[in-house]
Amino acid sequence: MSGHGRVSRPVRSADGDSVGGVLGRLGPAERNRTWEQLRSEQFDVVIVGGGVVGSGAALDAATRGLSVALVEARDLASGTSSRSSKLFHGGLRYLEQLEFSLVREALHERELMLTRLAPHLVKPVSFLYPLTHRLWERPYVTAGLTLYDTMGGARSLPRHKQLTRAGALRLAPALKRDALIGGMQYWDAQVDDARHSMTVARTAAHYGAVVRTSTQVVGFLREADRVSGVRVRDSETGEEIDVASHAVINSTGVWTDEIQRMSGGRGRFRVRASKGVHIVVPRDRIVSDSGVILRTEASVLFVIPWHDHWIVGTTDTDWDLDLAQPAATRADIDYVLEHVNRVLATPLTHDDIEGAYAGLRPLLAGEDEATSKLSREHAVARVSPGLVAIAGGKYTTYRVMAADAVDAAAVDIPSRVAPSTTERVPLLGADGYYALINQCEQIGTRHGLHPYRIRHLLDRYGSLLDHVLGVADDRRELLQPIPGAEDYLQVEVVHAASHEGALHLEDVLTRRTRISIEYPHRGVDCARQVAELMADVLGWDAEMIDREVEIYTARVRAERESQELPDDPAADARRIAALEARPLILESSA
Repeated sequence: MSGHGRVSRPVRSADGDSVGGVLGRLGPAERNRTWEQLRSEQFDVVIVGGGVVGSGAALDAATRGLSVALVEARDLASGTSSRSSKLFHGGLRYLEQLEFSLVREALHERELMLTRLAPHLVKPVSFLYPLTHRLWERPYVTAGLTLYDTMGGARSLPRHKQLTRAGALRLAPALKRDALIGGMQYWDAQVDDARHSMTVARTAAHYGAVVRTSTQVVGFLREADRVSGVRVRDSETGEEIDVASHAVINSTGVWTDEIQRMSGGRGRFRVRASKGVHIVVPRDRIVSDSGVILRTEASVLFVIPWHDHWIVGTTDTDWDLDLAQPAATRADIDYVLEHVNRVLATPLTHDDIEGAYAGLRPLLAGEDEATSKLSREHAVARVSPGLVAIAGGKYTTYRVMAADAVDAAAVDIPSRVAPSTTERVPLLGADGYYALINQCEQIGTRHGLHPYRIRHLLDRYGSLLDHVLGVADDRRELLQPIPGAEDYLQVEVVHAASHEGALHLEDVLTRRTRISIEYPHRGVDCARQVAELMADVLGWDAEMIDREVEIYTARVRAERESQELPDDPAADARRIAALEARPLILESSA
């Protein structure tokens, strides 16, 4: 690469793979190579933070022809981007707050994801809106849903439907008869947020971005008054190097202010962390053919279908403790149960909960003390020459946020920067997805798998399915389910380590799969076998396998215990006492 940071698009072999990297592969060999690239090359832009916005910015920059490096201290989507409500939605409640432009933008992005960019990952989902007030509420909600149906332009989802009380109860028999006087059904979309974020990052790598996890920014480089790069630390080895670039984008979400302080400059905005807690319960505990959206005193509560489960949440409370591992408390879970049980004929109990998770929303700080009322608009600022920060926003609008961040960084890049093209760049796995859905039976026959299993895999990997199953060509036993987590095949674990950048047991159990929230054992019962499958790829010895299992088991135990504690300080103290999978990471950083 030249001193100007130019990088050519990866050379393709005859089968479409890039020479030296299979379709954005993030494996051990790529990890070693990218460290040397970070050390020796100058980049147009370095992006700090491997959540959906950072990954999106890397894809945006790479597809504009820029040389780009993405560094993440922990794992891809290890923060907010794996702990959301898992919806690609316009945000119905933002209409009530008169944020029409945000809703319109989000609905446009939802349509792009459903139809062009990620149809293998983003799926339609139905919601029932129970009506509880006579006379005024139905016309009021109808007006809102009519706007919601039309604001996004082109539309692939059905329009809303009016329902009587009997019709609403037929759709959702689990609801109390006296909990509603009627209802309305509308459609949105859902996504496995961690898998989607990881796929965005792999797509960026496919187009030439250097993507490296367990790589923590510990300082900034300067030439006179401008930022000229970052100093990074390998969170696995402790080694540090300097990375030169024309521009740096801080896309670290709730860590934005801390990274800003590290750079030595003053920020243009502040980010406030709001904690959202969700619980996961078995599908048979709520008899319904639709998700449900409920109004609460402060915000809304979703009951979201999730494979054989329901995700119920969320809370919305201020958080000023550990940013890496926010803890759910007994009070958080009681809040969710109390509000959902107001409408359920058969109440949920703590014993029904299979999993729970807490995430932090990076809200732009405002004058209103209620976090649920802070704007979900995003802000971009050129904090100083060579440094751009982006914060706020919502998961659904990540692509727009990423484009805005790269636009802001363009002023510091010496060559011409082309306009964003990501509106026309499908994520890896999207191309060919529909054809493969029609071939489920043939593919299943070829690999000895039930068509239902193939459909499940296609909805996780899309047209990369052959790369996943190809890992088992010489090891047919990998096509068996993981004992104790039968929704997933053993080959998926191997593929996560060999292609998807998973470096630790928790990366697989909490993000590449959702075993940590979908099974009552939360991954403990299958931890050792999963670690042994990863060991073959990552070169772990018996001692390392034991260590990974010990750390993950301690993590689950700490999370369970924190969820029995009454308040945030107690729960936080218990959670952060657990061992860190990346022990060399420095505290208070992204």
